[in-house]
Amino acid sequence: MHLPVLKFTFVTSILICLLAMETSYADQAGASQQGVEPNIILVMADDQGWGQTGYNNNPILKTPNLDRMASSGLRFDRFYAAAPVCSPTRASVLTGRTNRRTGVESHGYALRLQEKTIAMALKDAGYATGHFGKWHLNGMRGPGVPIFAADTHNPGTFGFQTWLSVTNFFDRNPIMSRVGKFESFIGDSSEVIVEEAIKFIQQQAGIQKPSFTVIWFGTPHNPFMASEEDAKPFSQLDRNSQDQHGELVAMDRSIGTLRNSLRELGIADNTILWFTSDNGGLPKIKPSTVGGLRGFKGSVYEGGLRVPAIVEWPSVIRPRITKYPAVSMDIFPTLAEIVGLSESTRLLPQDGLSLRRLFDQEIGKREKPIPFDCLGNKALIDNDWKLIGLGRPKGKQTYELYNLADDPQEANDLFATPGPERDRMLHLMELSDSSIQRSMEGLDYPEKKVTPGNPEPRFWTDVEAYKPYFEQWIDRPEYSSRIKAKLQEK
Repeated sequence: MHLPVLKFTFVTSILICLLAMETSYADQAGASQQGVEPNIILVMADDQGWGQTGYNNNPILKTPNLDRMASSGLRFDRFYAAAPVCSPTRASVLTGRTNRRTGVESHGYALRLQEKTIAMALKDAGYATGHFGKWHLNGMRGPGVPIFAADTHNPGTFGFQTWLSVTNFFDRNPIMSRVGKFESFIGDSSEVIVEEAIKFIQQQAGIQKPSFTVIWFGTPHNPFMASEEDAKPFSQLDRNSQDQHGELVAMDRSIGTLRNSLRELGIADNTILWFTSDNGGLPKIKPSTVGGLRGFKGSVYEGGLRVPAIVEWPSVIRPRITKYPAVSMDIFPTLAEIVGLSESTRLLPQDGLSLRRLFDQEIGKREKPIPFDCLGNKALIDNDWKLIGLGRPKGKQTYELYNLADDPQEANDLFATPGPERDRMLHLMELSDSSIQRSMEGLDYPEKKVTPGNPEPRFWTDVEAYKPYFEQWIDRPEYSSRIKAKLQEK
């Protein structure tokens, strides 16, 4: 006679437990909306291709720490760098805008002083802001050298209160600049900057101040300088491939150190850790860096643009893989929504969009196309469709059209076949081109023009301030050939 009551009570207990679990999760997920600002860490590799992770089935490279991060966060199957080379993508991360709007047309171009950055916005919102590693937004080309405090386009100019930075790619035993003071370090470059970034994060956690930390690796950009131990597992490969993979081993290890430190500091649950790469993988490295995609760094095909990406935020994100097409320009608007930054902190138009809803669930089709324009070529992605325009500097542009859902290797060009998708994509690209042209002319700025003060791309060996260091640096492997060539000009 009492059995139905017992059954009801048992089922009810289960439902109450499940509801309590969901409520607890919802409370955690809403923490950042209740005044507990998340710490934010943006990590970017330099030239790591889409196929260069264990979780993307690389046949020889093991990346256990990235794999753990991927298994506990939101892993993107279709995440794009905003450009197929480094400086433009870095500009897009900081501004939420495609690179040509910002003045960063290609590698080694300076970010315009009139641009608004995520670092500026978060600093004004009460965050401690720090940059560690490669900068490459001050118009300087050549292997990375320390940045002078007097450099008009140093990281501090764009909102970073603390910075330990170099102009471009950097390798083992780097010389870096701490807010203008040159310092020498021993060890793998990835591990050096992660160790320094952890000190910064720890200091802010100690005073309960939210931190925004940008860690931009110099790995696995050439020249490749892995330790013997890290390169040893790849002894069957050519020397460059050995060392490039060895650099990735050390970078992955540094990411493990970073994640472990966040847990030790007790801040991992409310820290957004976002990992990606600045462009597609390199050619002439074995096995292929792009995981079967077409093209490499410098190309607007998938191999030049699609990159690994993971976002980890333990108190909010439930682990899964998404095929939603996202891009580095989405980072600023996503963080702006999470932190509650006003629209005035961003310069319009924005090419990125917020991915915050994607952290909770799949959200269907992307509402805004993704434009790419660099090195004389352009592309536009609208969900499954991709239109490519090639060859502008050489004359008439030629077009290619692909359906990436059916043809991820971009082997079947559909442009020659008339149809509504071709017309629609051409129209979208025309609208994008017109908008970007207005930005290039400075019409987005209050002044309605580009104001002076942004340097043209130049090699640091041509800059007078660096010449006193030539004798000191001439035997460093990353600088030697360039310094000797410059001295021979005399």
